[in-house]
Amino acid sequence: MKFDHILIRFGEISTKGRNRRLFVERLKRNIQNVLTDYPELTYHGTRDRLYITLNETDHEGVVKNIADVFGIQSYSLAMKCRSELDEIKKSALQAVQGLYKSGDSFKVTTKRADKQFPLDTNELNYEIGSYVLINTEDLSVDVKNPTINLRVEVRKEATYLTCYDYKGAGGLPVGMSGKAMLLLSGGIDSPVAGFLSLKRGLEIEAIHFFSPPYTSERAKQKVIDLCKELISYGGKMKLHIVPFTTIQEQIQKQVPENYTMTSTRRMMLKIADQIRENKQALALITGESLGQVASQTLESMVAINEVTNTPILRPLITMDKTDIITISKDIGTHDISIRPFEDCCTIFTPASPKTRPKLEKVARFESFIDFDELIKTAVQETETITIEYERKKREFEDLL
Repeated sequence: MKFDHILIRFGEISTKGRNRRLFVERLKRNIQNVLTDYPELTYHGTRDRLYITLNETDHEGVVKNIADVFGIQSYSLAMKCRSELDEIKKSALQAVQGLYKSGDSFKVTTKRADKQFPLDTNELNYEIGSYVLINTEDLSVDVKNPTINLRVEVRKEATYLTCYDYKGAGGLPVGMSGKAMLLLSGGIDSPVAGFLSLKRGLEIEAIHFFSPPYTSERAKQKVIDLCKELISYGGKMKLHIVPFTTIQEQIQKQVPENYTMTSTRRMMLKIADQIRENKQALALITGESLGQVASQTLESMVAINEVTNTPILRPLITMDKTDIITISKDIGTHDISIRPFEDCCTIFTPASPKTRPKLEKVARFESFIDFDELIKTAVQETETITIEYERKKREFEDLL
């Protein structure tokens, strides 16, 4: 079967009203971002479909790279022909002949988007199915559980024939829900929070707090590698690496040990919020799960959140750790996260952190240090890295 197109179907985008065109256009741009190695491809969007014209390009590489693009419900390799009955029948036969083996079965499923076409769907199914059956050997009809389901979409401009559907990533196109800043540690949780945020259409930039010499360059590289995994869902990402050593050292000197975690999280939020404002983002994202550690009790969240009025999104808030680990394995971040290189959140973990910190106490402990000046310096000295998309290396068969 000679595939000349990829037909992309929408999921949640289909529920959008007059804004649907904007969602389709954003999805097209996101797909182009992950297909930059294929400049010969051309794109055509309609209200309910997006078509990629392969122009003699090997389809396997294209299919690999769009598998994780959010906004795609499903997609199929397709043949295109004129919307004329004889052309449709000949193309259908060509499609089936290129796929079937002796003893296989098939059925025809027609969608008549062009209501002016002279035959209705039942008549089309009969005409196409009969033609294929007469011109093949050892192929039978099975309308309930066929080996090959030949799908035919008849439109005014052209007809598209497909035989297999591939599941897309679902969700909304990245960028349609605004921009937010992800507090990205080297652990398991925050990359999963980033993944779920991308799936809801958020464009994200990552913020990582780096505390040399307590944390190593390998810890920084771990975070860069996590970003590389995440950008396959959106196509590009910026990583802001904040020098955090001086602030952490001051916290260790001034704040009682059982309050150091609370104070550390507060300073992180303050810095992240300033970077968010500079980058014109609308929210912060964390990988917190309720009750998982001392800083993730409701009392701790109240004390930590007090430093900002910015919305803080917590996609994992009700998830069990086992569920989070399962997702991290599915999206390819787990093995990176468990590399044995500590981040700044773990190197100064107190033996008995407060699970119910008092806001007035932590505020008083912090009042003896000019944290505002330290925060200003940290923001100014933040290093920004643009993470480039890398081609998917999965085998094509993994998508079947």
